[in-house]
Amino acid sequence: GFQPDKLYAARSHPRALQMTVYGASDALYALGMNWDLIRSKVPAEQICVYAGSSMNQLDYNGYGGLLQARLLGRKITSKQLPLGFGEMPADFINAYILGNVGNSGTSLGACASFHYNLRQAVRDIQSGTHRVAVVGSVEAPLTPEIIEAFANMNALADDASLRALDAHLGLSEPDYRRACRPFGNNVGFTLAESAQFVVLFDDALAVELGANIHGAVNDVFINADGFKKSIASPGVGNYLTVARAAAATRAVLGEESLQQRSFVQAHGTSTPQNRVTESAIFSKVADHFGIEAWPVAALKSYLGHSIACSGADQLVMTLGVWQHGVIPGILTTGELAEDVSTSGLDFLLEHREVDPLAIDSAILNAKGFGGNNATASLLSPTVTRRMLEKRHGKAALGQWQKHNETVAAASAAYQQQCSHTHITPIYHYDHDVRDGTDLELSAAELKLRGYAAVDLDLDNPYGDMR
Repeated sequence: GFQPDKLYAARSHPRALQMTVYGASDALYALGMNWDLIRSKVPAEQICVYAGSSMNQLDYNGYGGLLQARLLGRKITSKQLPLGFGEMPADFINAYILGNVGNSGTSLGACASFHYNLRQAVRDIQSGTHRVAVVGSVEAPLTPEIIEAFANMNALADDASLRALDAHLGLSEPDYRRACRPFGNNVGFTLAESAQFVVLFDDALAVELGANIHGAVNDVFINADGFKKSIASPGVGNYLTVARAAAATRAVLGEESLQQRSFVQAHGTSTPQNRVTESAIFSKVADHFGIEAWPVAALKSYLGHSIACSGADQLVMTLGVWQHGVIPGILTTGELAEDVSTSGLDFLLEHREVDPLAIDSAILNAKGFGGNNATASLLSPTVTRRMLEKRHGKAALGQWQKHNETVAAASAAYQQQCSHTHITPIYHYDHDVRDGTDLELSAAELKLRGYAAVDLDLDNPYGDMR
Protein backbone atom coordinates (compact mmCIF):
# COMPACT_ATOMS: atom_id res chain seq x y z
CA GLY A 1 0.00 0.00 0.00
CA PHE A 2 3.00 2.35 0.07
CA GLN A 3 2.60 4.83 -2.78
CA PRO A 4 5.54 7.25 -2.95
CA ASP A 5 4.25 8.67 -6.23
CA LYS A 6 1.40 10.29 -4.28
CA LEU A 7 3.90 12.27 -2.18
CA TYR A 8 5.57 14.26 -4.97
CA ALA A 9 4.94 15.25 -8.59
CA ALA A 10 5.79 11.87 -10.12
CA ARG A 11 5.35 11.81 -13.90
CA SER A 12 5.13 8.22 -15.13
CA HIS A 13 8.13 7.26 -12.99
CA PRO A 14 8.91 3.55 -12.59
CA ARG A 15 8.33 2.40 -9.03
CA ALA A 16 12.04 2.07 -8.19
CA LEU A 17 12.57 5.72 -9.14
CA GLN A 18 9.65 6.75 -6.95
CA MET A 19 11.34 4.83 -4.12
CA THR A 20 14.63 6.53 -4.97
CA VAL A 21 13.13 9.98 -4.52
CA TYR A 22 11.63 8.98 -1.18
CA GLY A 23 14.61 6.98 0.10
CA ALA A 24 17.32 9.48 -0.88
CA SER A 25 15.25 12.32 0.61
CA ASP A 26 15.00 10.34 3.84
CA ALA A 27 18.79 9.90 3.98
CA LEU A 28 19.39 13.63 3.46
CA TYR A 29 16.82 14.68 6.05
CA ALA A 30 18.38 12.25 8.54
CA LEU A 31 21.78 13.95 8.13
CA GLY A 32 20.60 16.77 10.38
CA MET A 33 22.35 19.38 8.25
CA ASN A 34 21.52 21.25 5.08
CA TRP A 35 23.01 19.89 1.86
CA ASP A 36 23.89 23.42 0.76
CA LEU A 37 26.33 23.58 3.69
CA ILE A 38 28.09 20.46 2.43
CA ARG A 39 28.12 21.75 -1.13
CA SER A 40 29.70 25.02 0.02
CA LYS A 41 32.49 23.15 1.83
CA VAL A 42 33.29 20.48 -0.74
CA PRO A 43 34.25 21.13 -4.38
CA ALA A 44 31.82 19.68 -6.90
CA GLU A 45 34.30 17.14 -8.28
CA GLN A 46 34.81 15.71 -4.77
CA ILE A 47 31.17 14.62 -4.35
CA CYS A 48 30.03 11.34 -5.89
CA VAL A 49 26.75 9.44 -6.19
CA TYR A 50 26.64 5.68 -6.77
CA ALA A 51 23.19 4.09 -6.90
CA GLY A 52 21.24 1.78 -9.16
CA SER A 53 18.90 -1.15 -9.72
CA SER A 54 20.48 -4.42 -10.81
CA MET A 55 17.31 -5.55 -12.60
CA ASN A 56 16.74 -2.16 -14.20
CA GLN A 57 13.15 -0.82 -14.10
CA LEU A 58 10.91 -3.64 -15.26
CA ASP A 59 7.46 -2.30 -14.38
CA TYR A 60 5.20 -0.75 -17.02
CA ASN A 61 6.70 2.76 -16.78
CA GLY A 62 10.14 1.31 -17.58
CA TYR A 63 11.41 -1.58 -19.66
CA GLY A 64 8.35 -3.67 -18.80
CA GLY A 65 6.10 -1.29 -20.71
CA LEU A 66 8.69 -0.89 -23.46
CA LEU A 67 8.39 -4.62 -24.17
CA GLN A 68 4.66 -4.98 -23.49
CA ALA A 69 3.14 -1.91 -25.13
CA ARG A 70 2.94 -3.09 -28.75
CA LEU A 71 1.61 -6.49 -27.66
CA LEU A 72 -1.13 -4.70 -25.69
CA GLY A 73 -2.03 -2.46 -28.62
CA ARG A 74 -0.53 0.60 -26.94
CA LYS A 75 2.11 3.14 -27.91
CA ILE A 76 5.62 3.01 -26.47
CA THR A 77 6.13 6.26 -24.59
CA SER A 78 9.09 8.61 -24.76
CA LYS A 79 9.94 7.85 -21.12
CA GLN A 80 9.96 4.06 -20.92
CA LEU A 81 13.37 3.61 -22.54
CA PRO A 82 15.42 6.26 -20.68
CA LEU A 83 13.72 5.70 -17.31
CA GLY A 84 14.40 1.97 -17.55
CA PHE A 85 18.19 2.22 -17.29
CA GLY A 86 19.82 0.60 -14.26
CA GLU A 87 21.78 3.70 -13.24
CA MET A 88 18.69 5.94 -13.34
CA PRO A 89 18.42 6.12 -9.50
CA ALA A 90 21.79 7.93 -9.44
CA ASP A 91 20.63 10.16 -12.29
CA PHE A 92 17.46 11.11 -10.41
CA ILE A 93 19.45 11.93 -7.27
CA ASN A 94 21.76 14.19 -9.26
CA ALA A 95 19.05 15.90 -11.30
CA TYR A 96 16.15 16.27 -8.87
CA ILE A 97 17.52 15.98 -5.32
CA LEU A 98 21.15 17.09 -4.96
CA GLY A 99 21.96 19.06 -8.09
CA ASN A 100 25.18 17.04 -8.10
CA VAL A 101 27.69 17.67 -10.90
CA GLY A 102 30.37 15.32 -9.56
CA ASN A 103 31.13 11.68 -10.26
CA SER A 104 28.10 9.42 -10.72
CA GLY A 105 26.94 6.00 -11.88
CA THR A 106 26.39 2.48 -10.64
CA SER A 107 28.10 -0.90 -10.62
CA LEU A 108 25.86 -3.89 -11.20
CA GLY A 109 26.62 -7.19 -9.50
CA ALA A 110 23.25 -8.90 -9.11
CA CYS A 111 22.50 -9.38 -5.40
CA ALA A 112 25.87 -7.87 -4.44
CA SER A 113 25.28 -4.61 -6.32
CA PHE A 114 25.12 -2.39 -3.23
CA HIS A 115 28.48 -3.72 -2.04
CA TYR A 116 29.95 -2.93 -5.47
CA ASN A 117 28.77 0.68 -5.21
CA LEU A 118 29.95 0.91 -1.61
CA ARG A 119 33.41 -0.29 -2.62
CA GLN A 120 33.63 2.37 -5.34
CA ALA A 121 32.71 5.08 -2.83
CA VAL A 122 35.18 3.80 -0.23
CA ARG A 123 37.98 3.67 -2.80
CA ASP A 124 37.19 7.25 -3.88
CA ILE A 125 37.39 8.53 -0.32
CA GLN A 126 40.47 6.47 0.59
CA SER A 127 42.32 7.78 -2.47
CA GLY A 128 41.57 11.39 -1.53
CA THR A 129 39.79 12.22 -4.80
CA HIS A 130 36.40 12.52 -3.06
CA ARG A 131 35.17 13.68 0.34
CA VAL A 132 31.44 12.90 0.18
CA ALA A 133 29.62 9.91 -1.29
CA VAL A 134 25.93 9.12 -1.50
CA VAL A 135 25.60 5.36 -1.95
CA GLY A 136 22.48 3.30 -2.40
CA SER A 137 20.52 0.65 -4.19
CA VAL A 138 16.87 0.40 -5.16
CA GLU A 139 14.94 -2.61 -6.34
CA ALA A 140 11.24 -3.01 -7.16
CA PRO A 141 11.03 -6.58 -8.48
CA LEU A 142 7.40 -7.36 -7.59
CA THR A 143 6.09 -7.82 -11.13
CA PRO A 144 4.41 -10.97 -12.51
CA GLU A 145 7.20 -11.61 -14.99
CA ILE A 146 10.03 -11.40 -12.42
CA ILE A 147 8.16 -13.56 -9.92
CA GLU A 148 7.46 -16.18 -12.57
CA ALA A 149 11.09 -16.15 -13.71
CA PHE A 150 12.42 -16.73 -10.19
CA ALA A 151 9.76 -19.39 -9.59
CA ASN A 152 10.85 -21.23 -12.76
CA MET A 153 14.39 -21.24 -11.37
CA ASN A 154 13.01 -22.97 -8.25
CA ALA A 155 14.36 -20.02 -6.27
CA LEU A 156 11.12 -18.86 -4.60
CA ALA A 157 9.13 -20.38 -1.79
CA ASP A 158 5.64 -21.21 -3.10
CA ASP A 159 2.40 -22.31 -1.47
CA ALA A 160 2.74 -25.99 -2.30
CA SER A 161 6.35 -26.18 -1.08
CA LEU A 162 5.53 -24.37 2.17
CA ARG A 163 2.58 -26.68 2.84
CA ALA A 164 4.78 -29.71 2.24
CA LEU A 165 7.50 -28.28 4.49
CA ASP A 166 5.05 -27.84 7.36
CA ALA A 167 2.98 -30.98 6.76
CA HIS A 168 4.28 -32.51 9.99
CA LEU A 169 2.69 -29.59 11.86
CA GLY A 170 -0.73 -30.34 10.43
CA LEU A 171 -1.00 -26.93 8.73
CA SER A 172 -3.43 -26.75 5.82
CA GLU A 173 -2.40 -23.25 4.72
CA PRO A 174 1.08 -21.83 4.05
CA ASP A 175 2.68 -20.00 6.95
CA TYR A 176 3.58 -16.85 5.01
CA ARG A 177 5.19 -15.10 7.96
CA ARG A 178 7.72 -17.94 8.09
CA ALA A 179 8.20 -18.31 4.35
CA CYS A 180 11.85 -17.19 4.56
CA ARG A 181 13.83 -19.51 6.85
CA PRO A 182 17.58 -18.93 6.47
CA PHE A 183 19.75 -21.90 7.47
CA GLY A 184 16.72 -23.98 8.45
CA ASN A 185 14.75 -26.51 6.45
CA ASN A 186 13.63 -24.18 3.67
CA VAL A 187 12.37 -24.14 0.11
CA GLY A 188 13.28 -20.75 -1.37
CA PHE A 189 13.37 -17.02 -0.81
CA THR A 190 10.75 -14.28 -0.73
CA LEU A 191 11.10 -11.29 -3.06
CA ALA A 192 11.02 -7.81 -1.57
CA GLU A 193 11.14 -4.14 -2.51
CA SER A 194 13.68 -1.86 -0.87
CA ALA A 195 15.41 1.50 -1.24
CA GLN A 196 18.38 2.23 1.03
CA PHE A 197 20.84 5.12 0.96
CA VAL A 198 23.80 6.07 3.12
CA VAL A 199 25.98 9.18 3.13
CA LEU A 200 29.73 8.77 3.61
CA PHE A 201 32.12 11.59 4.65
CA ASP A 202 35.87 11.48 4.89
CA ASP A 203 37.02 11.64 8.51
CA ALA A 204 38.14 15.29 8.46
CA LEU A 205 34.83 16.53 7.04
CA ALA A 206 32.82 14.46 9.53
CA VAL A 207 34.75 16.04 12.40
CA GLU A 208 34.53 19.56 10.96
CA LEU A 209 30.76 19.50 10.38
CA GLY A 210 29.80 17.63 13.54
CA ALA A 211 28.24 14.80 11.53
CA ASN A 212 26.37 11.96 13.21
CA ILE A 213 28.79 9.03 13.33
CA HIS A 214 26.91 5.75 12.99
CA GLY A 215 29.99 3.71 12.10
CA ALA A 216 32.62 3.43 9.39
CA VAL A 217 33.34 1.21 6.39
CA ASN A 218 36.70 -0.44 6.90
CA ASP A 219 36.82 -2.05 3.45
CA VAL A 220 34.81 -3.99 0.86
CA PHE A 221 36.13 -7.00 -1.03
CA ILE A 222 34.92 -8.41 -4.35
CA ASN A 223 35.88 -11.71 -5.97
CA ALA A 224 34.45 -13.66 -8.90
CA ASP A 225 33.99 -17.44 -8.88
CA GLY A 226 36.33 -18.36 -11.70
CA PHE A 227 35.25 -21.22 -13.94
CA LYS A 228 31.69 -22.39 -13.35
CA LYS A 229 29.16 -24.94 -14.54
CA SER A 230 25.84 -23.19 -13.85
CA ILE A 231 26.13 -19.40 -14.01
CA ALA A 232 23.57 -19.10 -11.20
CA SER A 233 25.30 -21.48 -8.77
CA PRO A 234 27.63 -20.35 -5.94
CA GLY A 235 31.37 -20.85 -6.24
CA VAL A 236 34.73 -20.25 -4.64
CA GLY A 237 34.77 -16.44 -4.78
CA ASN A 238 32.79 -15.95 -1.58
CA TYR A 239 35.43 -17.86 0.40
CA LEU A 240 37.91 -15.22 -0.72
CA THR A 241 35.73 -12.21 0.11
CA VAL A 242 34.75 -13.41 3.59
CA ALA A 243 38.33 -14.37 4.45
CA ARG A 244 39.66 -11.01 3.21
CA ALA A 245 37.02 -9.07 5.16
CA ALA A 246 37.88 -11.00 8.32
CA ALA A 247 41.59 -10.37 7.71
CA ALA A 248 40.95 -6.64 7.17
CA THR A 249 39.00 -6.49 10.43
CA ARG A 250 41.81 -8.25 12.26
CA ALA A 251 44.38 -5.90 10.72
CA VAL A 252 42.61 -2.83 12.16
CA LEU A 253 41.26 -4.17 15.45
CA GLY A 254 43.45 -7.14 16.32
CA GLU A 255 42.82 -10.86 16.59
CA GLU A 256 41.05 -10.80 19.95
CA SER A 257 38.52 -8.22 18.77
CA LEU A 258 37.70 -10.25 15.65
CA GLN A 259 37.33 -13.42 17.70
CA GLN A 260 35.27 -11.99 20.56
CA ARG A 261 33.57 -8.77 19.43
CA SER A 262 32.43 -9.21 15.83
CA PHE A 263 29.36 -10.73 14.20
CA VAL A 264 28.18 -11.73 10.73
CA GLN A 265 25.25 -10.51 8.66
CA ALA A 266 24.70 -13.46 6.34
CA HIS A 267 23.30 -13.23 2.85
CA GLY A 268 20.92 -15.93 4.09
CA THR A 269 18.47 -16.23 1.22
CA SER A 270 16.52 -19.25 2.53
CA THR A 271 17.37 -21.62 -0.31
CA PRO A 272 18.74 -25.11 0.37
CA GLN A 273 21.82 -24.33 -1.71
CA ASN A 274 22.57 -21.13 0.17
CA ARG A 275 22.27 -22.66 3.63
CA VAL A 276 24.84 -25.31 2.73
CA THR A 277 27.37 -23.16 0.87
CA GLU A 278 27.29 -20.00 2.96
CA SER A 279 27.44 -21.80 6.30
CA ALA A 280 30.42 -23.82 5.01
CA ILE A 281 32.22 -20.59 4.10
CA PHE A 282 31.60 -18.97 7.48
CA SER A 283 32.63 -22.13 9.31
CA LYS A 284 35.88 -22.52 7.40
CA VAL A 285 36.81 -18.85 7.91
CA ALA A 286 35.87 -18.97 11.60
CA ASP A 287 38.00 -22.05 12.19
CA HIS A 288 40.94 -20.48 10.36
CA PHE A 289 40.82 -17.26 12.40
CA GLY A 290 40.30 -19.04 15.71
CA ILE A 291 36.71 -17.87 16.17
CA GLU A 292 34.83 -20.33 18.38
CA ALA A 293 31.28 -18.91 18.34
CA TRP A 294 30.82 -16.33 15.57
CA PRO A 295 27.30 -14.85 15.88
CA VAL A 296 25.39 -15.14 12.59
CA ALA A 297 22.26 -13.10 11.79
CA ALA A 298 20.11 -13.25 8.65
CA LEU A 299 17.78 -10.31 8.14
CA LYS A 300 16.01 -11.66 5.08
CA SER A 301 13.91 -13.63 7.55
CA TYR A 302 12.21 -10.27 8.21
CA LEU A 303 12.72 -8.28 5.04
CA GLY A 304 12.80 -10.81 2.22
CA HIS A 305 15.28 -10.62 -0.65
CA SER A 306 15.53 -7.19 -2.27
CA ILE A 307 18.17 -8.35 -4.81
CA ALA A 308 20.49 -5.35 -5.48
CA CYS A 309 19.46 -3.71 -2.22
CA SER A 310 19.94 -6.70 0.08
CA GLY A 311 23.45 -5.64 1.14
CA ALA A 312 22.17 -2.17 1.93
CA ASP A 313 19.42 -3.70 4.06
CA GLN A 314 22.16 -5.49 6.00
CA LEU A 315 24.23 -2.35 6.46
CA VAL A 316 21.38 -0.18 7.72
CA MET A 317 20.12 -2.90 10.08
CA THR A 318 23.66 -3.37 11.41
CA LEU A 319 23.82 0.31 12.30
CA GLY A 320 20.61 -0.33 14.22
CA VAL A 321 22.35 -3.01 16.29
CA TRP A 322 24.79 -0.40 17.55
CA GLN A 323 21.94 2.04 18.10
CA HIS A 324 19.60 -0.27 20.04
CA GLY A 325 21.76 -3.09 21.41
CA VAL A 326 19.86 -6.00 19.83
CA ILE A 327 21.00 -8.37 17.10
CA PRO A 328 17.75 -9.64 15.53
CA GLY A 329 17.40 -13.40 15.73
CA ILE A 330 16.40 -15.66 12.85
CA LEU A 331 12.99 -16.23 14.42
CA THR A 332 11.46 -17.90 11.36
CA THR A 333 13.95 -20.76 11.66
CA GLY A 334 12.97 -23.06 14.50
CA GLU A 335 16.03 -25.26 14.15
CA LEU A 336 19.01 -25.52 11.84
CA ALA A 337 18.91 -27.90 8.91
CA GLU A 338 21.09 -30.98 9.26
CA ASP A 339 23.30 -29.99 6.32
CA VAL A 340 24.25 -26.59 7.80
CA SER A 341 27.88 -26.27 8.93
CA THR A 342 28.08 -25.13 12.55
CA SER A 343 31.73 -25.41 13.59
CA GLY A 344 32.88 -22.06 14.96
CA LEU A 345 29.45 -20.50 14.41
CA ASP A 346 26.60 -19.34 16.64
CA PHE A 347 23.43 -19.00 14.57
CA LEU A 348 21.15 -16.59 16.41
CA LEU A 349 17.73 -18.24 16.37
CA GLU A 350 16.57 -15.83 19.09
CA HIS A 351 17.13 -12.10 19.57
CA ARG A 352 20.49 -11.39 21.22
CA GLU A 353 20.72 -8.38 23.50
CA VAL A 354 24.25 -6.97 23.39
CA ASP A 355 26.20 -4.08 24.82
CA PRO A 356 26.80 -1.87 21.75
CA LEU A 357 30.16 -0.90 23.23
CA ALA A 358 31.17 -4.57 23.21
CA ILE A 359 30.58 -5.12 19.47
CA ASP A 360 33.49 -3.68 17.51
CA SER A 361 32.72 -4.82 13.97
CA ALA A 362 30.40 -6.63 11.62
CA ILE A 363 31.00 -8.68 8.48
CA LEU A 364 28.32 -8.09 5.80
CA ASN A 365 28.18 -10.82 3.19
CA ALA A 366 26.56 -10.72 -0.27
CA LYS A 367 26.37 -13.33 -3.02
CA GLY A 368 24.86 -12.83 -6.45
CA PHE A 369 24.05 -14.82 -9.59
CA GLY A 370 26.94 -14.98 -12.03
CA GLY A 371 29.65 -15.24 -9.39
CA ASN A 372 29.23 -11.77 -7.89
CA ASN A 373 30.61 -12.08 -4.37
CA ALA A 374 31.25 -9.17 -2.02
CA THR A 375 31.89 -8.84 1.71
CA ALA A 376 32.23 -5.64 3.74
CA SER A 377 33.98 -4.99 7.03
CA LEU A 378 32.06 -2.44 9.11
CA LEU A 379 33.39 -0.71 12.24
CA SER A 380 31.25 0.36 15.19
CA PRO A 381 30.64 4.03 16.08
CA THR A 382 32.67 3.58 19.29
CA VAL A 383 35.65 2.23 17.36
CA THR A 384 35.23 4.97 14.75
CA ARG A 385 35.27 7.77 17.33
CA ARG A 386 38.32 6.25 19.00
CA MET A 387 40.14 6.20 15.65
CA LEU A 388 39.09 9.80 14.92
CA GLU A 389 40.45 10.95 18.26
CA LYS A 390 43.74 9.16 17.55
CA ARG A 391 44.09 10.95 14.20
CA HIS A 392 42.63 14.39 14.97
CA GLY A 393 43.18 14.75 18.73
CA LYS A 394 40.95 15.23 21.74
CA ALA A 395 40.43 18.94 21.10
CA ALA A 396 39.07 18.31 17.61
CA LEU A 397 36.74 15.60 18.93
CA GLY A 398 35.56 18.02 21.57
CA GLN A 399 34.69 20.52 18.84
CA TRP A 400 32.99 17.74 16.87
CA GLN A 401 30.84 16.89 19.87
CA LYS A 402 29.86 20.54 20.31
CA HIS A 403 28.85 20.89 16.64
CA ASN A 404 27.12 17.52 16.74
CA GLU A 405 24.64 18.65 19.40
CA THR A 406 22.74 20.73 16.84
CA VAL A 407 23.05 18.08 14.15
CA ALA A 408 21.87 15.28 16.44
CA ALA A 409 18.92 17.37 17.64
CA ALA A 410 17.83 18.01 14.04
CA SER A 411 18.14 14.30 13.21
CA ALA A 412 16.12 13.32 16.28
CA ALA A 413 13.39 15.81 15.40
CA TYR A 414 13.20 14.34 11.92
CA GLN A 415 12.95 10.80 13.31
CA GLN A 416 10.05 11.91 15.49
CA GLN A 417 8.33 13.39 12.46
CA CYS A 418 8.74 10.08 10.59
CA SER A 419 6.95 8.29 13.42
CA HIS A 420 3.81 10.32 12.82
CA THR A 421 3.59 11.06 9.11
CA HIS A 422 5.12 10.52 5.68
CA ILE A 423 7.89 12.91 4.75
CA THR A 424 7.61 15.31 1.84
CA PRO A 425 10.27 14.06 -0.58
CA ILE A 426 12.86 16.43 -2.04
CA TYR A 427 12.06 16.80 -5.72
CA HIS A 428 13.50 19.82 -7.56
CA TYR A 429 12.04 19.50 -11.04
CA ASP A 430 13.21 22.26 -13.42
CA HIS A 431 14.85 23.97 -10.45
CA ASP A 432 17.90 26.24 -10.63
CA VAL A 433 19.12 24.62 -13.88
CA ARG A 434 22.69 25.61 -14.77
CA ASP A 435 24.11 26.36 -18.20
CA GLY A 436 27.31 27.78 -19.67
CA THR A 437 26.52 31.30 -18.48
CA ASP A 438 26.91 30.12 -14.88
CA LEU A 439 30.56 29.18 -15.43
CA GLU A 440 33.62 31.29 -14.72
CA LEU A 441 36.94 29.91 -15.96
CA SER A 442 40.44 30.95 -15.00
CA ALA A 443 43.86 29.35 -15.39
CA ALA A 444 43.69 27.79 -11.93
CA GLU A 445 40.04 26.97 -11.33
CA LEU A 446 36.51 26.64 -12.62
CA LYS A 447 33.70 28.33 -10.72
CA LEU A 448 30.11 27.18 -11.09
CA ARG A 449 27.55 29.40 -9.46
CA GLY A 450 26.41 27.92 -6.15
CA TYR A 451 29.25 25.37 -5.91
CA ALA A 452 32.73 25.35 -4.42
CA ALA A 453 35.42 26.02 -7.04
CA VAL A 454 36.88 23.16 -9.07
CA ASP A 455 40.68 23.02 -9.19
CA LEU A 456 42.17 23.07 -12.70
CA ASP A 457 45.82 23.37 -11.62
CA LEU A 458 46.49 19.63 -11.76
CA ASP A 459 49.74 17.76 -11.30
CA ASN A 460 51.02 15.44 -14.01
CA PRO A 461 50.62 11.90 -12.63
CA TYR A 462 53.00 10.62 -15.29
CA GLY A 463 55.85 13.05 -14.61
CA ASP A 464 58.41 10.24 -14.46
CA MET A 465 57.43 9.22 -18.02
CA ARG A 466 58.00 12.58 -19.70
